[in-house]
Amino acid sequence: MSASRLLFDMPMGRDHTKLRFFPIADGLTLRVYRVTESLPAAERYGLQSQMRRASVSVVTNVVEGACRRTDKAYSQFLEIALGSASEVRYLLELSVRLQLLKAQAVTPLAVEYSRVVKSLQALITTIADSES
Repeated sequence: MSASRLLFDMPMGRDHTKLRFFPIADGLTLRVYRVTESLPAAERYGLQSQMRRASVSVVTNVVEGACRRTDKAYSQFLEIALGSASEVRYLLELSVRLQLLKAQAVTPLAVEYSRVVKSLQALITTIADSES
């Protein structure tokens, strides 16, 4: 199975809703909002805000990149989404180490973010290969 087939419901396209990982990333954003509600009030402008912004950044950069005209511009937005997904994964793990969140609440989210990271990496690679 080709990488593009793996990532899209249709062989080619720039419709972000066709990306198989997009609903996962979108759902993770909602879950990050819910899990960060339990952070202490002192973290409202720290970890809570940073995790939420990074989580939203993943999906919004995929959406914004999808409507760019060139593959190069699309890839740049996907790279930003990739960085944000990695950031959220790290911040979730940090929150557990700081004993601000429970591991059983965070581990499934971190695992799903790892899947999103791998999907973004594969999509970026597919686009780069198609440009060569």
